[in-house]
Amino acid sequence: MARRNKLDKFADLDGFENVYQNFDAKNPTLTGPQGKIFDHRGQWSSQHFSNDKPLTVELACGRGEYSLALGRQYPDRNFLGIDVKGARIWQGARYALRDGLSNVAFVRTRIEMLDAFFAPSEINEIWITFPDPFPRDGKENRRLTSPHFLNVYRPLLKPGGIIHLKTDDPGLYAFTLESIADTPFAHLLGHWDDIYSGDLPIPELAFKTYYEAQHLEAGKTIKYVRIALDPV
Repeated sequence: MARRNKLDKFADLDGFENVYQNFDAKNPTLTGPQGKIFDHRGQWSSQHFSNDKPLTVELACGRGEYSLALGRQYPDRNFLGIDVKGARIWQGARYALRDGLSNVAFVRTRIEMLDAFFAPSEINEIWITFPDPFPRDGKENRRLTSPHFLNVYRPLLKPGGIIHLKTDDPGLYAFTLESIADTPFAHLLGHWDDIYSGDLPIPELAFKTYYEAQHLEAGKTIKYVRIALDPV
């Protein structure tokens, strides 16, 4: 039944007007509703959202809970959730359509392919919310705050753009601070190892995902890092 349910979700995604998908890492093509090919690179706000509002991208968005919360809070901005798992994106996309959140959409692709779908200086902000920390040795380059990924993000961010990391994992938190220190064009704007121990650094951190609620119930602390990158 679970397998059938997942297939049903994949079929739904093909018809959702707020979902774009890439199925082949060797072929950087995005398909949208009914399999139509779209090229929004450099024009996401104008072509999909039909406006010129700032664009925020959530990486490893999972069910899209943060993109949805940000979209509700900031109707004057556009939000794109990125994840490779279609069954996860399905839930966020369905809620966005149900609630009429026309400023929230989703892209199913690998994060390594961001530069194939976004133009230089197109993104105003990046949120990375509870990503896989890849704790094993040899997996460092798969961590979304590694120097490898900071190099991917750098040309895509507008000058002055900010990267936000929210995580419960102390290893990823420490790794991120080291990664910033080791990357000449990266700058640490602030870091907190327990955001709920005092006033929140920024109000957007009050949004809680399903997994964050579980982490808090388990007694874990939630950490936050804010990063800036020099323009290319």
